[in-house]
Amino acid sequence: MLLEVRDLSHAYGAHEVVRGLSFGLARGAIGCLLGPSGCGKTTVLRCIAGFEAVQRGEIHLAGRLVSAPGTMVPPEKRRVGMVFQDYALFPHLTVAENIAFGLHGLPAGERAARLAELAALVGLDAALEKHPHEISGGQQQRVALARALAPRPELLLLDEPFSNLDVDLRERLSLELRDIIRASGATAILVTHDQHEAFAMADEIGVLHDGRIQQWDTAYNLYHRPANRFVADFVGQGVFLPATARADGKLEIELGVLQAGARGDQVVEVLLRPDDVVHDDASPTQAEVLHKAFRGAEILYTLKLASGRKVLALVPSHHNHALGERIGIRLDVDHVVAFQPESGSFKL
Repeated sequence: MLLEVRDLSHAYGAHEVVRGLSFGLARGAIGCLLGPSGCGKTTVLRCIAGFEAVQRGEIHLAGRLVSAPGTMVPPEKRRVGMVFQDYALFPHLTVAENIAFGLHGLPAGERAARLAELAALVGLDAALEKHPHEISGGQQQRVALARALAPRPELLLLDEPFSNLDVDLRERLSLELRDIIRASGATAILVTHDQHEAFAMADEIGVLHDGRIQQWDTAYNLYHRPANRFVADFVGQGVFLPATARADGKLEIELGVLQAGARGDQVVEVLLRPDDVVHDDASPTQAEVLHKAFRGAEILYTLKLASGRKVLALVPSHHNHALGERIGIRLDVDHVVAFQPESGSFKL
């Protein structure tokens, strides 16, 4: 592991924002701390960078202890690069001077070669003599990334790097930045509240809530195999339907019977994602269209069942149904996830 965070805790006064948090990141991987505002993710990043002292626990970087109670290696000696939320570019310096800012210790020839290498990597060869105010927000972000990568850090930290950009640019740049980080050979951690950014960039994602990692996993497992109700609610979209575990181990819900291997007579709630509910004109089970959100190739329908409960269905957009119309639906559930009502969970 390049980075190991062990039992990390941190508080501001009496308010504990990080509580016994642990995770590791292999060299060359891109990790993400994903969670809502106030969950502690930026504090964890600041502790890794060396901007905050650790009150309990340890942080190891490349096998070296850099943070623990009584131990605090300064940020400039950690070989950590940082891309800040507002990019923090120097307005009076050119793009070239911003990128090369951390290379003053190198001979002029090596500095020029590294600058040329980074400018090509981030696609800014034609903008090197411009100042930050003369380039777009996406270009500013690439300057900040190139500047952070310039000294060849062991670890790259990105704090909400897309928050100042519009939605379309975020989606495109998240993929671009992933490719740039991969090409540079860097190991990186992204902090964000946006799951789409996390899914686009990260190999592994830690979902944070109340100062703790609820689940550290791939995007696929977070979506299809959430560890608890918070992860299920926060990642993706879905609804919970009440279910009864039958004596034969199957789960019975309003829309049908699921192969689950459950314990008999247990009342639980089943998580249904929009892709678990399939539009099928031939199905005898019908639901009323309450709402529709057009998404280009697909439409996300909110549907009302006979009981009045609601489900979501993601349907190809050529099936364009009117509000109030009744349509046939059926289940197509590959991953059955059931939870105790409003408490623990068990996965089936």
